[in-house]
Amino acid sequence: KSEATPSTPLTATTTAPLSDNNMTMNTMKRRSRLRRLLGFADGSGKASQAALSRLDSDDVPEAEVSSTSSGVASHTSSNGDLGSFFESSTPAEDPYQDVRERMEELAAKDRAMFATHDEPSQLHDLSLPAFAAYTTYLGYAVLIVCGHIRDFFSRFLGGRYSSRSSTFASDNLSLYAPLLKSWENFYTRRLYHRIQDCFNRPIASNPGATIQVLERVSDDGNKTMKLLGTLSDLDNDSQRELYSNGDHFVAVSDDRVARQCINLGSYNYLGFADDWQVTCARDVIASLDDLPVSMSASLNEFGTTTRHRELERLVARFMGKEDALVLNMGFNTNATTIPALVGRGDLLISDELNHTSIVNGARGSGAAIRIFRHNDIDNLENVLREAIIMGRPRTRRPWNKIMVVVEGIYSMEGEYCDLANVVRVCKKYGAYVYLDEAHSVGAMGPTGRGCAEYCGVDTADIDIMMGTFTKSFGGMGGYIAASKDTIAFLRQRCAGSANHNSLSPVVCQQVISSFKVSSESLRAPSQSSHAHLLNAFLAVSPNVFDLLLACFLLHAHRDLILNVFQFPPRPFPSPCLDANLLNFRR
Repeated sequence: KSEATPSTPLTATTTAPLSDNNMTMNTMKRRSRLRRLLGFADGSGKASQAALSRLDSDDVPEAEVSSTSSGVASHTSSNGDLGSFFESSTPAEDPYQDVRERMEELAAKDRAMFATHDEPSQLHDLSLPAFAAYTTYLGYAVLIVCGHIRDFFSRFLGGRYSSRSSTFASDNLSLYAPLLKSWENFYTRRLYHRIQDCFNRPIASNPGATIQVLERVSDDGNKTMKLLGTLSDLDNDSQRELYSNGDHFVAVSDDRVARQCINLGSYNYLGFADDWQVTCARDVIASLDDLPVSMSASLNEFGTTTRHRELERLVARFMGKEDALVLNMGFNTNATTIPALVGRGDLLISDELNHTSIVNGARGSGAAIRIFRHNDIDNLENVLREAIIMGRPRTRRPWNKIMVVVEGIYSMEGEYCDLANVVRVCKKYGAYVYLDEAHSVGAMGPTGRGCAEYCGVDTADIDIMMGTFTKSFGGMGGYIAASKDTIAFLRQRCAGSANHNSLSPVVCQQVISSFKVSSESLRAPSQSSHAHLLNAFLAVSPNVFDLLLACFLLHAHRDLILNVFQFPPRPFPSPCLDANLLNFRR
């Protein structure tokens, strides 16, 4: 349990026939590893023998390591429709022919850093410049000091926050304890309200490359905001003329005033928010003829439909796994799955920059938690070695199981995971791998299969693969892809499956349709309006911030020149789209 033989690189597969003894040993190892993952002791007898026996059945499609550079596992499906989704062929036309050489050079550099590790990566050595740090703290200090001064004078002169009258009984502090702490109340009044107009902006369009933002006004210094409405609601003709003659003025439904803005704040990675009416609308709307918007039940009761099963089979095949489970919310996928997999007596090792959904799931699991430095494989190995040698605190007993949790793309930093080395170290010490691909699935790899495909890691070496449908597929919810027995276990033990409302069948159809569009774009890029262009761009897009810019550039103004400030400074790729130069500056 403590150590295992390091795995060989996934550059080739052995086709020599295995003897009966070897096959028996491999089956026994798989069953033993699965029992430990699901929390069953070998001699307890509590595991479902019917469930475990499925490991020996012949209905599970065999996985093959692709001979392509991706090295990802693929399956042969008996379902002709699903199998045809992922049949790839040579594109009929290369939309990036004029800049192909430069793109291949940049793509090779990225692969050398993140996949083959021929070049060192310095992404984990991020440091904030002193000037940026000091000016940020100075700005906060000025706002805090001015806020306290305003609070002092409002006691004598009054102000927008000085009124104590309220119609709510709970605001009577002589009877109720304060709901908010003093600092939270001060931050809301004196810091947040001063810049409240920058947040919670209502939009009147789809969240595509450009959005129409409704105008808001305030009569009490940003304490409350209200919609402007139409031009007739303005005070005078000069204000109406100022709005109507503006470069970004647009009138939306009911002649409401709005601004046409560039959207750099959405997860519209593959552009389905821009051309949904063309790509997915027909199938999604048609699904309402057979199924409701909501099933009003959990998956374990009456919440499972044919659309759910179809989507689960599709995800499992796409990720190279035996089975999959789809849930109603991406955040809850991590927050409810992790507590079902680990608990008291287990150890969870997490990257220090993991998403808050992973943090919440880890805290709610009851397992012990260790942190390793971001993308630092040596530190991860040291943490694993110490955990195995020292065991549990006080008793020194060995851990029931150890699970390492990482992300394919770290959402706040936009950095790739060093997945190949993470898997290598985990296999060496017998630890399970939990991969969160919320931001990488659909957006990384030659066919969008995520970080595993990009780094050339066989999905069979990743025990739990998590992802969401929000970013690349224009839907909502999340999925878990793993072995059949793991998914069968999670269907019963995961709170997101047993207690939460199931994913809407309409959303299931949206995700299925987006899979179809993406796969068709890979097969015939000349017939696609957007996906093949973005896939070509993704090959040279080294982080999520570049990805957001790529989505905007491919769906908005291709002749636009952007001045982009990025931290840390790093050159951007400069491809040409239809002979319109896109200049990226640091």
